[in-house]
Amino acid sequence: MGAAGDTTVQAAAAGELRYASAQGRWVLLATVLGSTMASIDATVVGIALPAIGREFHSSLDALQWVATAYTLTLAGLLLLAGAIGDRYGRRRVFLIGVVWFAMASIICGIAPDAPALIAARALQGVGAALLTPGSLAILEASFAPDDRGKAIGAWSGFGGVGTAIGPFLGGWLIEAVSWRLIFAINLPIAAIVVAVAWRHVPESRDPDVHGPVDLLGGAMVTLGLIGVTYGLIEGPGGWARPGPLLTLPAGVILLAAFGVRERRAPAPVLPLNLFASEQFTAANLVTFVVYGALGGLLFLLPIQLQQVSGYTALQAGISLLPVTIIMLTLSARSGALAARIGPRLQMSAGPLIIAAGLALFARIGPSGDYLAEVLPAVLVFGLGLATNVAPLTTTVLAAVPAERAGTASAVNNGVSRVGGLIAVAVLPAAAGLTGSAYLHPAQFSAGFHTACLICAGLCVLAGALAVAMIRNPARRPRPEAAKAPSEPLHCALDAPPRGAG
Repeated sequence: MGAAGDTTVQAAAAGELRYASAQGRWVLLATVLGSTMASIDATVVGIALPAIGREFHSSLDALQWVATAYTLTLAGLLLLAGAIGDRYGRRRVFLIGVVWFAMASIICGIAPDAPALIAARALQGVGAALLTPGSLAILEASFAPDDRGKAIGAWSGFGGVGTAIGPFLGGWLIEAVSWRLIFAINLPIAAIVVAVAWRHVPESRDPDVHGPVDLLGGAMVTLGLIGVTYGLIEGPGGWARPGPLLTLPAGVILLAAFGVRERRAPAPVLPLNLFASEQFTAANLVTFVVYGALGGLLFLLPIQLQQVSGYTALQAGISLLPVTIIMLTLSARSGALAARIGPRLQMSAGPLIIAAGLALFARIGPSGDYLAEVLPAVLVFGLGLATNVAPLTTTVLAAVPAERAGTASAVNNGVSRVGGLIAVAVLPAAAGLTGSAYLHPAQFSAGFHTACLICAGLCVLAGALAVAMIRNPARRPRPEAAKAPSEPLHCALDAPPRGAG
């Protein structure tokens, strides 16, 4: 880049990039597409699970592993990846993750059997862990404080669009050709992200972090999650069997040891002092419960629609399309509103609206009438997401100093993935769904209805947690001439003011 380009990059790296600028739009495009590529797999693969099960003659626990292998490595390595990005450059790690993810997608598409697909999905999760924290941290570090709310709101809104379009395209590919082609969706997206990020995204890092990365801590949390997840998925088949009997306690012990190590490590992947902020702790508790409920139900919903209601893969993919419109229309406005009035109202009401939507999904039965059974649930569900997502992410990032954005983003992403991971492992058995239940429509439908109510109850709990624990940041009076069009959020810690995830 020339001198002018260098000046722009320096301004962006210092947090001065404007939302309406050309480079601001390029940065937003790269981060939206990158994070969408990682999140799209959860919904696209969910639509493909019945087809995968039929081709590989798989049981429900094998399908659980197809979903959780990806989430497992993603959740386990997010903290480590966030620390690496803060130390060595967020753009650099982001780009490595994008390329890794694309290569793993090719391996998924040619997998000869279920174990090979599960292993390839775990590799995909590694790539997703490298790129996911960087996408949000790049926005937080690049944009000016009073534009961060709009940038993050747009990021969540457009990301929701991409995530919702994925099942539509994936459903068409499953019907027209094969479920294997759903993994090819990632390849052109990855090419665009690499080209845009290489040219337009500024590099940023935490200048106060030095020394080696805590690889041992990263290994401990990843292996601990593997042990817990394996035990929870395999346990319903017999808790006294050697597998669950050994792996579940071992996983718990490793996670506890990880917590002890992080208190003493000189450069921990999970700086526990982040949780000194009550706002940060509260937002992550809400994240864990809400995203656990979402992850568990969205694993079961495509199976219900296809195996019970008789939807094709394409129809199942289209069924959630209204969420796209709602997120696109309302997410940026939700982020801007939270920047003006504080996040407490939306973080309290959002989970309750989501709970109502999840409860309405329990009305879906064998007829699967879209207008009467599916659409009302989808509309309420989408409104709840639009209300909650942007203020939630903003609250997490506003509770830490700007230079800790990568780590804070990784922690919050990790918390959401762990919530979904545990829910997918536990919810089917809790709802009475095990073995080949997905092949028996009446049995699966009864369990699905139970699961909807369990997940709705979890979201009500999340709303109660937000009411009890989330606080609006105090506003600082400013001279009239200095006021921006919309009032930004202010962090209670030693950090610059933030906007509205």
